[in-house]
Amino acid sequence: MEKEKVRQYIIQENLLEKSGKVLVALSGGADSVALLHLLLSLGYSCEAAHCNFHLRGEESDRDEKFVRTLCQTSQVSLHVKHFDTQNIASQRHISIEMAARELRYDWFEELRKANGASRIAVAHHADDSIETFLLNLIRGTGIDGLCGIRPRNGYIVRPLLCLSRKEILHYLDATGQTFVTDSTNLQDEYTRNKIRLHVMPLLQTINPSAGHSILQTAKHLNDASLLYHQSIEEGKKRVWNEHGISIPALLHETAPEALLFEMLRAFGFNSAQTHDIYQALSGQSGKVFHSAQARLIKDRDYLLIDTPSAPVRPHLTMETHEYTPEFVIPRDKTVACFDASKLTKPLSLRLWQTGDSFVPFGMRGRKKVSDYLTDRKFSLAQKSRQWVLCCGEDIIWLIGERTDNRFRIDTDTRKVLVVKTDRHTP
Repeated sequence: MEKEKVRQYIIQENLLEKSGKVLVALSGGADSVALLHLLLSLGYSCEAAHCNFHLRGEESDRDEKFVRTLCQTSQVSLHVKHFDTQNIASQRHISIEMAARELRYDWFEELRKANGASRIAVAHHADDSIETFLLNLIRGTGIDGLCGIRPRNGYIVRPLLCLSRKEILHYLDATGQTFVTDSTNLQDEYTRNKIRLHVMPLLQTINPSAGHSILQTAKHLNDASLLYHQSIEEGKKRVWNEHGISIPALLHETAPEALLFEMLRAFGFNSAQTHDIYQALSGQSGKVFHSAQARLIKDRDYLLIDTPSAPVRPHLTMETHEYTPEFVIPRDKTVACFDASKLTKPLSLRLWQTGDSFVPFGMRGRKKVSDYLTDRKFSLAQKSRQWVLCCGEDIIWLIGERTDNRFRIDTDTRKVLVVKTDRHTP
């Protein structure tokens, strides 16, 4: 019965092709052993991959020995990788569980490419999906976190999601197939194990079909998430343009904060930060928010998202020419011309600073650079990337914008310094 159920599920979800090679993640536990056994019995060409994370002492070595014997008996090629998981977790400043996950899936993908496998099959089953639903619900999540485990994620497939842990054990008992037990699964130190060992049995005293009900709810939410994301993509097109996220357009949406969250999550902003940003939409310009990946600035009617990379230093070329009646001053913002005799101090290039001022070309009085950029309607992000060329302490050119009138060419000019930049605007 379990074999036919898995066969139908693979076809229904289009998980595997009979002509392709499948790389099976084989820990030695009941679920992974059942996965390999079922795929082989269904006629798939399989190779196995086993990770020894060296986290459980002799038990880790026992698992590896069992897997080697199983694959030898089943005539399945086996790949084994040893990891110093605790040391790697410490180096990366992440939990041991996260380190093991990253190491496992990175290696699986390397193996898949090297061995020409079409899919990586992992042994998550229905109970794992239920536990994931409850775990995300407890931690707090959006609609995607309540969809359970998906049957397919890129090259990774999960053919056993249609079976419960009880069905897997029944299948192994019926076929006489042995397996090993991870002792940590029987401990309640981890949150997932607490859900498995305590929460689910309690829920089943209230409703014996609690697991089935949760899976059905996850299925309904998965369907709802498809409609949700379609609506989000349509909303993005209405509120996001070449200038940034339009605040007036965003506020006209049916669920503006939800739309804002979905747009900002890709830049590392969490729900709490998104709420703070949403609350600031009616506030003054200049408010800045940071995530690990980006900076968000409220600038008048727009939210501007800027990655925290250093402003690109413009490349300048300089040439000196005799000033003759034939000399034509280029009308190009990437080119600036100065009276060479007025440049009596060394030239330097830097980003503009608060308090900087200059005499814009064609004017007599000084103007603050900040005021000039505001008049030009530069966003805060653009302002942060504005470079200036200086002669000593004096600014002679806002790169790509305007030169200083004090260094202009006039009737007394004999030599002209021509400066060109590779950038038009910041």
